[in-house]
Amino acid sequence: MTKINLTVDGVTYSDDVEPRTLLVYYLREQLGKVGTVIGCDTSNCGACTVELDGRSVKSCTVLAVQADGGTVTTIEGLDQEGRLDPVQQAFHDNHALQCGFCTPGMIMAARDLLKNNPTPTEDEIREGIEGNLCRCTGYQNIVRAVQAAAGTTTGASA
Repeated sequence: MTKINLTVDGVTYSDDVEPRTLLVYYLREQLGKVGTVIGCDTSNCGACTVELDGRSVKSCTVLAVQADGGTVTTIEGLDQEGRLDPVQQAFHDNHALQCGFCTPGMIMAARDLLKNNPTPTEDEIREGIEGNLCRCTGYQNIVRAVQAAAGTTTGASA
């Protein structure tokens, strides 16, 4: 076992973990952060995307021990006193989900994109989320949601 110290969603944790434990399993199984979805365990789908030290990462590709000393934000950590994060709100307003399985990872990837490019074009949005798969929506409403969160469009989709 290896001792790690992490701040997750604003709370500091100190835990013993097996050195081979993936961050996604640590978050879900030890901390109960089940909004971080396990999709493929191969980094292909992006459903497990979280922010680690301010950058989006696929948590199935990071060992918990690699995150030692870091700060993690999960989808659960975006809630601001009962209000949705602006990207979450834009996803809701623009119907950017169907089954919802990809939504947490997609939102985390979109936040990272908007942090680095606050006014992306449609092509830049599509490129920015390309590591996150959605098997339901066809992506159009997801792109609209990211545009809305960026303030580059107005209103919900028809």
